[in-house]
Amino acid sequence: MASVDPLSALLSGIRAEGSVVSHAVLEAPWTIRFADGAPLTMVSVLRGGGILLLPDGAEQAVGVGDTAIVRSPDTFHLVDQPATLDRPHVEYEIACFAADAECTAQDLGGIRWGNEPDGATALIVGAYRASGHRHERLLRALPPVLVINEGTEVCAWLETAAADAALRSAGSQALMDRLLDWALVCTLRSWFDRAGSEAPDWYRGLADPILAPALEAFHARPSKGWTVEALATESGVSRALFAKRFTEVMGRPPLAYLTECRMDEAEALLSDTDSSIAQIAKSVGYADAFGFSAAFKRHRGVSPSAFRAATAPLRSFPLGS
Repeated sequence: MASVDPLSALLSGIRAEGSVVSHAVLEAPWTIRFADGAPLTMVSVLRGGGILLLPDGAEQAVGVGDTAIVRSPDTFHLVDQPATLDRPHVEYEIACFAADAECTAQDLGGIRWGNEPDGATALIVGAYRASGHRHERLLRALPPVLVINEGTEVCAWLETAAADAALRSAGSQALMDRLLDWALVCTLRSWFDRAGSEAPDWYRGLADPILAPALEAFHARPSKGWTVEALATESGVSRALFAKRFTEVMGRPPLAYLTECRMDEAEALLSDTDSSIAQIAKSVGYADAFGFSAAFKRHRGVSPSAFRAATAPLRSFPLGS
C-alpha cells in the first residue's frame, strides 16, 4: 500500500475549483474585497504589492514574490500601498462561490487582465473549496495568515504558466486549478519547514529520523492494531527509546497521538461518507463497533451515531457550495 503522509491526506479535501483570478492587473488606487467564504484563500504577488486587511483588524504587507494564505471564511480586503490610502479607491470584489458570480478568464468585476501598464500590481488569486470534514485539522494547524516569499524566479514561472492557461480554451480552467493546487502545497510545505516549534506535531515528527518511519507506517496502515512496540520496530529502536523520543518531539505519548488521529479520521468518515459504524471502526483500527463507539464517546463526548446526525447538514451542503 502506498504511503499517504498526513499533509497529503489533509489537503485531499481542499481543491481550487473554478475560483481563479490569473493575471489580475490593477492600477492604484484600488481595493479588492474577498467575499468567497472560502476556508482558504491564496494570494501570490507577481508584481507590485499591497496590504491585507484581515477580519480581526490585523494588517499584513505583501510584496513581489510573496504568497499569502488567509485562513478565514470571513470577508477580508487587499488594498494598494499606503501612499494612496487617502484617495478614492476603485473597488473590486471576488466572490466566485456566490450564485451568479462573474469569474471568467477575461473579466472579473472590472479588473483588467494582462501584463500592462507598467507599475501596476499583478496577482494570482485562488479560493479553495472544502469538500468535507477532513480539512478542519489542517486549518487548526495554520495561523490566520501566513506569508512565504518564493522569489522572482518562481513569480516569473507562475506568471508564464498563468498566461499560458488563460490563452487555452480547452481545459484552461482545470489547468489553472491544478496549478493553484500545486502552489498551495508548495507554500504550505515551505511554511511548515520554517515554522519550527509552531509547526503541527505530525509535521515535526515526519522530520525526525527516529519517528518518521513509524509515523509513515501508521498513516499508511491506520487500520492495523498498532502498539508502541510495533511502532518502535518500524523505527528500528527500543520501545523505551521510541516512547521517550516520541513524547519529546510530539508533546504526548505515542498511543495518545494514535488515538487522536483515529478520532479525527473517524469524524471525517462519519461526516463525509455513508460507511457503517462497523466499517468505520475497522478502518481506524478498532476490532469492533462497540469498542470504537466507546472510545469515540470518551474522546468526543458523543456517540458516533449522534455525531453523524449532528453533521448531516454539512454532508448535504459542503463548505464552499
